[in-house]
Amino acid sequence: MIKQQLFLILIAGLILNACTNSRKPKNQDSPQLISYKLWYQQPAKIWDEALPVGNGRLGAMVFGGVYKERIQVNEESLWAGERFNTNNPNALRDLPQIRNLIFEEKIQEAYELGNKSLLGTPPRFRSYQTLGDIYLSFDSIASFTDYQRELLLNPGISRTVFTIDGITYTREIFVSAPDNIILIHITADKPGAINTTIALQRQKDADVTAEFNQLILTGQIIDDTNDAQGPGGEHMKFAAKLLAINNGGELITGTSTLQVSNADELSILFTAATDYSLDKLNFDRNINPLMICNEILSKAENKSFEQIKEAHVKEHQSVFNRLEINLGNKQLAGMPTNKRLDSVRNGGNDPALVALYFQYGRYLLMGSSRAPGTLPANLQGVWNEHFKAPWNSDYHTNINLQMNYWHAEICNLPEMLEPLVNIVDKWREPGRVTASEMYGCGGWTMHHATDIFGKTVPNADMRWGMSPLSGVWMCFPLWRHYEFSMDKDYLREKAYPVMKEAMDFVSDFLIEKDNYLVTNPTMSPENAYVLDGKDYPCQLTYASTIDNQTLTAHIDHCIRASEILGADEDLREEWIDILLKIPPVRIGKDSTIMEWIADYDEWEPGHRHMSHLLGLYPLAQITPETPKLFEAAKNTIEKRLKHGGGHTGWSRAWMINFFARLHEAEAAHDHVMALLRKSTQSNLFDSHPPFQIDGNFGGTAGIAEMLLQSHNGVIQILPALPAAWPDGSIKGLRARGGFEVDIEWKDGVMTATTIHANTENKCFLKYKDHVVSLELKKGDIITVNDQLN
Repeated sequence: MIKQQLFLILIAGLILNACTNSRKPKNQDSPQLISYKLWYQQPAKIWDEALPVGNGRLGAMVFGGVYKERIQVNEESLWAGERFNTNNPNALRDLPQIRNLIFEEKIQEAYELGNKSLLGTPPRFRSYQTLGDIYLSFDSIASFTDYQRELLLNPGISRTVFTIDGITYTREIFVSAPDNIILIHITADKPGAINTTIALQRQKDADVTAEFNQLILTGQIIDDTNDAQGPGGEHMKFAAKLLAINNGGELITGTSTLQVSNADELSILFTAATDYSLDKLNFDRNINPLMICNEILSKAENKSFEQIKEAHVKEHQSVFNRLEINLGNKQLAGMPTNKRLDSVRNGGNDPALVALYFQYGRYLLMGSSRAPGTLPANLQGVWNEHFKAPWNSDYHTNINLQMNYWHAEICNLPEMLEPLVNIVDKWREPGRVTASEMYGCGGWTMHHATDIFGKTVPNADMRWGMSPLSGVWMCFPLWRHYEFSMDKDYLREKAYPVMKEAMDFVSDFLIEKDNYLVTNPTMSPENAYVLDGKDYPCQLTYASTIDNQTLTAHIDHCIRASEILGADEDLREEWIDILLKIPPVRIGKDSTIMEWIADYDEWEPGHRHMSHLLGLYPLAQITPETPKLFEAAKNTIEKRLKHGGGHTGWSRAWMINFFARLHEAEAAHDHVMALLRKSTQSNLFDSHPPFQIDGNFGGTAGIAEMLLQSHNGVIQILPALPAAWPDGSIKGLRARGGFEVDIEWKDGVMTATTIHANTENKCFLKYKDHVVSLELKKGDIITVNDQLN
C-alpha cells in the first residue's frame, strides 16, 4: 500500500529525469584500497583492551604481552547445558485465565500466575563458555622499545612488534577460514633469538597433556543441578590441539608445556572442536572432538606459513574489500587508536575514526558469523573469557540478535547471514512443541532469549520473557535477505517455509478483542507502564504496539512472498483478512507513539528499549509518507532522550538508525559521536556495559543508513549526511532490489552515484528533491550526478 501511495505521489508531483545507461563492466583497475587498522603503543592490560580475531567458528583475543603473551580462545559451540523440554506443563491449562486477567487489567495477578504456569521449567539456561588460554612465556627481562600492537582489518591479522636488546620481534596472529585454525607466527631479525614456553590452560573441566610438539586439551563440561537451570551432569565434550613448528633451535616436551629454545622462527597451529550437532540442537556422542582437531591439523601442518597466510588473506579480502568508506579528515590517523578515542571523548571530531569503526563492525561480523562456523553471532560475537558470561552471552531475540545482522545486507556481507538462517530453521522444531504445549497452536514460536539447544519458552521472568512473537521477528532478517538479493530459490527453499510456519502460529494465537485480532499475553520489551491508581510497574499486556507493527510487517512479507512464488493463494486470502484486523499504530495524548494498547504512562520514560518504534527502523512503516506518525515518532524519541534514553551501547546505536530514517543528519551524527564517547572501549568494542557486540553492529548499520536507504521501492542517496563529513565516498553498499551503490560527495553535495544492477529490476533513485525512475538489466551500471542526470 505504501509503495502504491508513494508511486502516485511521485508520478503526480515530480518530473522524472532521464539518465545515461553506460552498461560498462566494473573498473577492474581500482585505485589502492584504504588501509584500516587499530593500533596501540602498549600491551593490553585487561581483556577489554585485547584485539579480536576470528573465523566464525574459532575466536581469539590477543593481548600483545611482551614477556608473557596471553591469547584467550573460544570455540563457537562450547556451551554449558543440554537440550531438554522446558515447556511448563500448566501453561495450556492456565492460559485462558491469564488472558482474562490481562483483559481485566488485573496485571499483578496475571504476572504471578504467569510466572507459575507459563515460565519455563526450569526458568533459565546456562552460558556460553571460554575454551581457555594460550600462554607464551618469554625468557627476557630486558626493557623493550618501539612497541606497536595492531589489528589490520583488510587482511584480518593481529600483529605485535617490539625491540629488545637490538633484536626486533614480530608476532602475527590470525584465524584462517580456509584452514580452520588459529595461527601464531613469531619471527626475529636475528637468528636463534626466539625462546619461549608454550602453555594451554583451562581453569575447569579439562586436562592438558604434551606429546612431541603438541599440546592436547580434552574436557567435558560438568554442570551442577540447580532449580534455576535444571539438571546437571556430564554435558558438552570438547577438545583442542596446539602444534608447534620451530625453524632452527630446539623444542623440548614437558608434562603439559612445550619449550622452544634458540629458534629462528616459530609457527603455532591451533584448533578446537566440541561434540555439538546443529542438526540435533544438542551434543552428539557420535562426534569425536579430538578426531576433528586431528583431521584439521593434519591438513594444515604440511603447509608453509606463507601458504596458510596467503590463502587466509586472499579469502578474507575477497569479502572485506567489497566495501570501502572514506569520510575525510584523516589528520589524526597517525595517532594510536586509544588516543584518538580519547580525543573524541574530549569533544574532538574524527571522521576517519568513524570510518574505522564502521569497517570494524563489518570485520567483527566476519569473525563471528560465517563458515567454517555454523552458529550466529551471540551477544559477544564469538569472543568471551567467562564461564558464566553476562546474560550468558546468549541469543536475545527481542532486539539484540536481530541488531547483530542489521548491517549484514547493506554492508555487503550477505554470506554472514547463513548461520542465522540455519539456526532459525532448526529452532522451528522445539518452537513447534512450545506453540502446541504452551498455546495449543500450530506453527512455531519462541520468546525473548535462547541458547544453542533451542530453548523456546519464556525465560527468566514474565517481566522480560513474555514475547511470543520473537519467532516472527526472527523472520525479518530472512525476508530482508531476499529483498537485497532477489534470490527466488532462496526464498522458496529457505525463507518462506520458516515465515509461513511462523504465520501458522500467528493465525492460531491471535484472539478477538473489540473487533481486532490481538496478541495476549505479551509485553513491550522491556519497558513497563503504570495503571491508574497503582504505584507499581506493569509489563504484561495485550496488543502492544511492537506486536502490531511486527504482525503487519510479517503478514505483508508472507503475502508478498506467496505472490512472488505463486504459492498458497488460499492462505493468502486468510492472511489479508487477518491483516485488516490488526490494531493500528496510535498517537497518544502527549503526541508520541503509544507503546501499549491504551495510553498508559511509562514507568521508566527514559527506558533503553524503543520497541514501539520498530516501525520506524528497521521496518519502514513510519516514513515521511505517513506524516502524523512521522512527527509522533520524532516526539517519542525526544521524550525518551529527555529522560535519559539511549544510555546503553546498543540503544544508542538504535538512535543513530532512528535519526537517519528521520533524515536528521546532525542528530544522527551526534549519536554516532555519543556512541564513541560513552559506549566504546579502547579496542572499539561496544560497552552495554559490559561488552556487547550488538552496539558495534547497530552502529555500523546506522552509519550506512545515514549514507544510503532503500525501502518502499526508493533508493535514497545521502539521506542524512552531516556537516562533519563534507567530503567523502563509499563504494560497495547494497540496496534492496539487487543493487550495489557507490557514492562520492564534496562540500556536502553528492558528485557521483553509480548503481550496479546484480539482477533485472526497477526502482526510484532519489537525491534531495530529485527523483528518477530506473529500469535496469542484470549487469547494467548507471552513473548520475547531483541532478540525477
